[in-house]
Amino acid sequence: LSTKAGSRSVLAALVSKAKHINGRYERFLERTFPRFYVLYATFTKGIQALFLEVKEIRKIKSNMSRQRLSVQQLPYREMERLRQVRHGRARDAQFRRDVIKAIPIGVIAIPPFANFLVIVLMYFFPRQLLIRYFWTPSQQVEFLDTYDGIRRDLYPDVVESLALAARSLPEPQLQKRLQELCAEVQRGSQPRVAQLYAVRSLFSGSPLGLNKLQVSHVKALSQVLFLTTHLPAFFLRHRLRSHVLEIRQLDRAMLRLGLGQLSEEELKAACYLRGLNSTHLGMSECRAWLEQWLGLSCKLQ
Repeated sequence: LSTKAGSRSVLAALVSKAKHINGRYERFLERTFPRFYVLYATFTKGIQALFLEVKEIRKIKSNMSRQRLSVQQLPYREMERLRQVRHGRARDAQFRRDVIKAIPIGVIAIPPFANFLVIVLMYFFPRQLLIRYFWTPSQQVEFLDTYDGIRRDLYPDVVESLALAARSLPEPQLQKRLQELCAEVQRGSQPRVAQLYAVRSLFSGSPLGLNKLQVSHVKALSQVLFLTTHLPAFFLRHRLRSHVLEIRQLDRAMLRLGLGQLSEEELKAACYLRGLNSTHLGMSECRAWLEQWLGLSCKLQ
């Protein structure tokens, strides 16, 4: 017993000493290298946030198993938490990619004061080498704008593919209506929800049903949703359908919760996932856009 007590005392003393040294190290960084200190603080908070998310996801999955719940039965926030990790469906399976990407960073940071090297990486290669937990608030806005720029460059390909497929539609009246919608979008106009809802039947069969789309069209849609295109056509369609169904389930859970219950961060994240760059929008703008989105999405089969 005395040996155990002595070991605990030594361990406590070592922990206390390490905290003291680390505190001096942090004050030295803050005083001498203020810009690096911001990165250091971001790194520390990022590590804590990553471990908290691991813990939270394990808890959600444990509750699902114990209560025999499906994902569709979960509340919106828990469903959104699991969206990126279930079955590794999406290329942007963000949590799983984050964990894998964080492993080498964690290994680098193990030796004493080696997190200084991580800070150097954060300074020079933040988007390429680091995960979202280690981005500063300004970097998050900058990088989301960058990714949205990539996505936005792909939108014309999607609309062009849709306009080309519309030429083969069997119903002349609906064909004309869809072609007019495509032309409006290409001119920069925003279609109304009622106009989109009016042509919904065209997307249940050939040539606009997901199983009938041209491969180039499927690839363009996949890229817009940040899904990989380096797969055979069958798997491309399967992953695209799975991803869209996940968003559909989230839409219904969001409607049950109510947009008024979402924080500004949650509203912006929901808009961004569905294709709108919300980094520079306010809560009211995000909520208004999501109301329109849900007004269409939740009426579709």
